[in-house]
Amino acid sequence: MKREKSKSGGGKSPQARANASVVADQAASTHRSVDRNIGYPVFAQPQPTPDPTYFRVSHSNASDAAAYKAIDALNAAHKLHALPFPTPRGGVEPRLTMTDVLGGNDAIVQDIVTAGQLVFHSTGDCGSTRGPKEQNAVTDKMVSDFNETRREEVPQFNFLLGDIVYSFGEVTYYYDQFYEPYRDYPAPILAVAGNHDGMVSPLAHAKSLEAFLRNFCAEAFTVTPEAGGLSRTAQVQPGVFFTFEAPFVRIIALYSNTLEDPGVIADANVGNSQLAFVEAALKRVKAEKYKGALLFLDHHPPYTVSRHGWSIELQKQLDDLCNKTGVWPHAFLSGHAHNYQRFTRTRPDGSQIPYVVCGNGGHNVQKLNISGLRAPQIIQNAARNADKIVLESYDDTNYGYLRVIVDDKQLRIEYHPATDGKDTKTPDDFVTVNLATRMLEHYVANDLGMPAAAAQIGALQKDQAKPKKGGRR
Repeated sequence: MKREKSKSGGGKSPQARANASVVADQAASTHRSVDRNIGYPVFAQPQPTPDPTYFRVSHSNASDAAAYKAIDALNAAHKLHALPFPTPRGGVEPRLTMTDVLGGNDAIVQDIVTAGQLVFHSTGDCGSTRGPKEQNAVTDKMVSDFNETRREEVPQFNFLLGDIVYSFGEVTYYYDQFYEPYRDYPAPILAVAGNHDGMVSPLAHAKSLEAFLRNFCAEAFTVTPEAGGLSRTAQVQPGVFFTFEAPFVRIIALYSNTLEDPGVIADANVGNSQLAFVEAALKRVKAEKYKGALLFLDHHPPYTVSRHGWSIELQKQLDDLCNKTGVWPHAFLSGHAHNYQRFTRTRPDGSQIPYVVCGNGGHNVQKLNISGLRAPQIIQNAARNADKIVLESYDDTNYGYLRVIVDDKQLRIEYHPATDGKDTKTPDDFVTVNLATRMLEHYVANDLGMPAAAAQIGALQKDQAKPKKGGRR
């Protein structure tokens, strides 16, 4: 199992150091406190606050090293395997709607439909063990996306791609690695669980996924002790796998379990409940003749050229169900590899599916395992039992996130690095899928805000045309 290097957060003030032991004691006891049910969702703080410069609870190299040593021993003894998980609420196909996460506020959903477009964020591997700086850069850039003059461009939610906290899903670190970084994010946050969210340190007295379930799969809108006095309520996902429905998009969210590699959604240890779920979800898409965008989200990527390997069996299981039902996703989003990668999978019928990895949300950006790789690059040639896979683009230097735009005709996935500043709105990479033809194509921008934009551009042109002092223009 690959080790995630960690060190305590730097930049602590003397007062913070003096209070460190008190804060640690408080954090260690949060799991014994009682959740506060307030009955409605809350997202951002009432007023923006400055970015934190240090962690309340320093991450421990010593405890991580001891835990990884115990895990290595289990792996050497062939006792490391995927772990069972609680059955989600809601039957074979658990469902969650955007109206649900908004506490029943259907007016916002209808406003999105009227606007004709949905925008949402996505990124993975957010939790940092080194300090808040890198994750702050990503969340600050995402928050800047809410400063829009056109309502249809405003993001409506964030769907995290796993590894919310490191190294073992500890409840102790939820404040520093999740609640504090997203304190100013003014929209719902959903998540698939990653291997670090599900993996429990052999030295800890905790259950797999315990902290994740408390903070993302609550039965009601509660403020958990992990929020540390912040206002955001726990998310009300039905479990670690479910269908999420929002205007113009349907997301099949999967749990790829606790191993470093490969991702596992079904085997002898965890059963086949996720396969039954996916089949039911795809059959419903077909029965309802659903015309919107269909996305698969999980943590472990089916394809990657990073140090993590392909999750071949996971991909085969999903492919078998897609072939059986005749329903395929328009795109597949994952994390796990700590960088950005975009692949195009071309199927025998000519349809094209983007597979996008975005695991650089705040935790230790990693280089690809091939130095100086030029893209696009064919990773797998089409053959009798294999589709063509092309690596189209990557970023293994910066932290960043995805901005996803979907309407009734197209799905557009943009990649934005955090390093280019809050005012930069042009993505470094993007891909657009035609929902009907399932082919990649040029993006047709929503023109609902063009009159205002045209007026601004016209005014600028008139100003530029005016003679300047000295006769210069």
